[in-house]
Amino acid sequence: MIESYSFGSIVVDGRKFTSDLIIYPDGHIEASWWRKSGHRLASDDIHKLINSKPEVIIAGTGSSGLMKPEKELEKALQQKGIQLIAAPSKKAIKMYNDLSSKKNVGACFHLTC
Repeated sequence: MIESYSFGSIVVDGRKFTSDLIIYPDGHIEASWWRKSGHRLASDDIHKLINSKPEVIIAGTGSSGLMKPEKELEKALQQKGIQLIAAPSKKAIKMYNDLSSKKNVGACFHLTC
């Protein structure tokens, strides 16, 4: 459960993080997550998350939504039967909290811009 979010900070299950992160369907967290190309989200950036076989991946695209999923990522996930939901981080966190008890969900969150 994600308890709170503000620019540059997120609290997950009582733990505060101040860097971008990935939450796997089993609940384990990869902190200090970096993308190869700044504000672009590609398959290589989340390959371990994809390999964990979630039904849904929620991408928190930042406070202002500046991180954008590449079209190739969306196509690759569709081929694997994984739904991608990309939204500004505050909205994405609400979706994550709503869906994580109903589906096998993974997520990646950009915490700034």
